[in-house]
Amino acid sequence: MPTELKLRESEDIQGDVLAGFKKDQMTLLFLKFEDAARARTWVRQLEPQISTTRQVATFNAAFRKARQASGGDDPQKLKATWMNVSFTHEGIWQLIGKDPLPSTRPGGTLEAFKDGSNKRALGDVGDSSPENWLFGNGKGQTVHAVLTIASDTVQDLQAAVTAQREATAQAKIVIVFQQNGATLTGSRRGKEHFGFKDGVSEPAVIGFDEPDPERPEYEKGKPGTRLIPAGEFVIGHPRIGGITYDEMPDWAVNGSFHVVRRLAQDVPGWWAQISAQLKVLKKAKVVPPEATPEWLAARVVGRWRSGTPVAKCPHADRPGNAEAGADNDFGFKNDPEGFVTPLFSHLRKTNPRDGLQEKPGAEPFPENPVMDRRRIMRRGSPYGAPFDPASEGPGGPDDPRGLLFVSYQSDLVEQFEFIQKAWINDPNFPPGRTNKPGPDPDVGPTGTVTYESPGASTQLTFNQFVTTEGSVYGFAPSLTTLRLLGEGRLTDKLPSTVRPTDAFLGVPDLYRQGGKSWYWAYGTGGSGPVARTVSIAEGDEHSDRLERPDRPLSTWPQLYSGVGRVDAVLPVPDEQRIDGRSRFWLFHTTEGRQVYRLISINDRAESGLPPDQAGTVDRGDRAITAWTSFNGIEQVDAFLPVPDWSGEFRNNGRSWYWVFHTLMGQQVYRLISIADGKAHTDVIERGDRSLSLWQSLAGIDKVDEFLAVPDMQMINGFSLFWVFHQDRYRIISIKSGAGHPDQESVGDRPLTLWTSLTN
Repeated sequence: MPTELKLRESEDIQGDVLAGFKKDQMTLLFLKFEDAARARTWVRQLEPQISTTRQVATFNAAFRKARQASGGDDPQKLKATWMNVSFTHEGIWQLIGKDPLPSTRPGGTLEAFKDGSNKRALGDVGDSSPENWLFGNGKGQTVHAVLTIASDTVQDLQAAVTAQREATAQAKIVIVFQQNGATLTGSRRGKEHFGFKDGVSEPAVIGFDEPDPERPEYEKGKPGTRLIPAGEFVIGHPRIGGITYDEMPDWAVNGSFHVVRRLAQDVPGWWAQISAQLKVLKKAKVVPPEATPEWLAARVVGRWRSGTPVAKCPHADRPGNAEAGADNDFGFKNDPEGFVTPLFSHLRKTNPRDGLQEKPGAEPFPENPVMDRRRIMRRGSPYGAPFDPASEGPGGPDDPRGLLFVSYQSDLVEQFEFIQKAWINDPNFPPGRTNKPGPDPDVGPTGTVTYESPGASTQLTFNQFVTTEGSVYGFAPSLTTLRLLGEGRLTDKLPSTVRPTDAFLGVPDLYRQGGKSWYWAYGTGGSGPVARTVSIAEGDEHSDRLERPDRPLSTWPQLYSGVGRVDAVLPVPDEQRIDGRSRFWLFHTTEGRQVYRLISINDRAESGLPPDQAGTVDRGDRAITAWTSFNGIEQVDAFLPVPDWSGEFRNNGRSWYWVFHTLMGQQVYRLISIADGKAHTDVIERGDRSLSLWQSLAGIDKVDEFLAVPDMQMINGFSLFWVFHQDRYRIISIKSGAGHPDQESVGDRPLTLWTSLTN
């Protein structure tokens, strides 16, 4: 492989975008998230299963090589199942809890993505109107994600689909619609239901496909297949100029916009009108007497059934030509009036190649860059059984069948929508004609087309026999962004200001003193771990204040030497304010591993030092495995004291805590207790459980920290806590007594409401 084909090695771009799954069997699951926290967990679990460009490209190359070695037969031992995923605008919003595109440029692709295809005036009227769609109509079951599963065999596909149906059910994700697609068999293989070879004109990609040494603008071994800059399909890569494109957010890099449309095909109706319109042409004596419906159908499509272009073989098909199904080495420059390949043909309406003129007689536009910047990457599949007029079951006239249209592009407006609205549906395209060419009679709306022949223009009427039954605009993110979405965010960049909610340590002798409580709030900034001093007043407002700004922990070597990040702090229950000293277990990360140390903080009166300087390390770092109750814990995230069984309310010499920790990328919790005394014996009181059992934590998939509301502990049997998660917080209450029922007291609010934590 040439070293310059770096895109083939990408493990960040999803595999279907550039490489293409190219499988005989495909299923699309249209999904709706019912629980954002569980949906994020599903995304995290899904991410390792998503195929990459490198995986798919490597497999496809091996498959192609094996097929060549076998004389054209598919290799039976080479099989794979691939998955890719895309999200709608609303789906991303659900995962991150806020609008990912708060402002968009009018008329741009980000606005189109935000709107959704049901609002985009794509010619979907009448039977094709969104209110009739099976999915994506913006009503009822909203689509948040589209999961693509493709495989070489029916059995492998069914196994993968079953596994994903179970995974989505566990995550409370609703399958709004399941769309199956499959390559037609026998002589129909590679064709769509009208009977014509499909997917012939796919573009090649610079940096992914090898150029022809003799004609470097084309792909090697595929004459006429133009090499298009990768940025036309994958965001963040070089693009063709000449169009005003939206500036894309950083999280969109290596992603692609995903269009999915279910297009029902009325096969007998379409062929019946071909025969009817052929009679009109014969009556006008503008076609050869021997012309057949096949002859006219080839001109409507622009290719014969085999894929042979009419431009190269105007009189008859060449089904025995081995290269017919991949023949792109032709153009329309020498057929400006459409006498051979009509101007209304599907082939010319979707890709005019070198034959597009601003007006008759004008020099045609160059393919590069005018035509190349409108290309899309198609990955569709037929669905339903082939038409069989004698069948009473699958294949009968009323049996659902059609084309599952799938495309990837960097710009919805300037690529897919432009082709659909300005070319396919527009009767005035190509422009400047006395007699309008008409809409695309293959897939376009009902309309009149002009059949041009030397000395005559004949009007034909074509009804629409392709109906839109569903449509979705998605975004297929990079693997990097997919991992971030699983964490409920879209950027891994450090915030411009520190978010100091990694942990809190209450200053022992300044807790509830003078109507306020002081804390050290720990966070991580661009220069490493820091801490600030904040205070919280008692009362209904609990007004907070920044008492001392951020300082690097490295300036406190007596406490924090070697600490990379403070993860959690737990007071030693029976050693608070004893002889002017309080002890804490400090859990921190250093060199990628969590450990803990025992520290003590002296009261100011005892040490004569400021409170944030009066501390020592009483025992150095140890592995967290030293805690019996931490068996199986990889990372402690936060402690929540059981209000009536901890601290000054210890239960028979023991303090109880809920420990929130990360296990295999998912946060869970367990219940532990710690005994008073020198050894502070700890035990597991109850094993790990899901966060979903906490009613008050609904929608949260990872808690950063809990902080007790100082003057609201054990009041009328209830205790209040602030819960910090990402850039938001909420207030929860926990009732004392059996079961400790919890509930959300104040819903999520932005962290910016805390003056002390955002200044």
